Amino acid sequence: MSSLAGVKVMVIDDSNTIRRSAEIFLGQAGCEVILAEDGFDALAKIADHHPHVIFVDVMMPRLDGYQTCALIKKNPRFKSTPVVMLSSKDGLFDRARGRMVGSDEYLTKPFTKDSLLTAVRSHAGLA
Repeated sequence: MSSLAGVKVMVIDDSNTIRRSAEIFLGQAGCEVILAEDGFDALAKIADHHPHVIFVDVMMPRLDGYQTCALIKKNPRFKSTPVVMLSSKDGLFDRARGRMVGSDEYLTKPFTKDSLLTAVRSHAGLA
């Protein structure tokens, strides 16, 4: 199992529990973790930190995950940054909507440590 040292991962979720568990899983694997509570918070931090992979919760107040993903992908500097949607809903419609706004993958919550790290590995080009 390769270490993910040096890989910057941003987790955007309005749930403190989800942010904490993602931070622990990713931190144990050696990732540098950047946390954001919502889309607005995230957009400011993305420019500062240039994460390699971004996880974004679909259901958030103010700016939802789809809008956040669309804004990230519209920015030429971050267009190629992989965005993984996180959702407790696993419907076909939700997945299709995620693809329409440019997301690279769709993970269902609650995620496991393995599913999270596998996603990071594949999108950070380490798979």
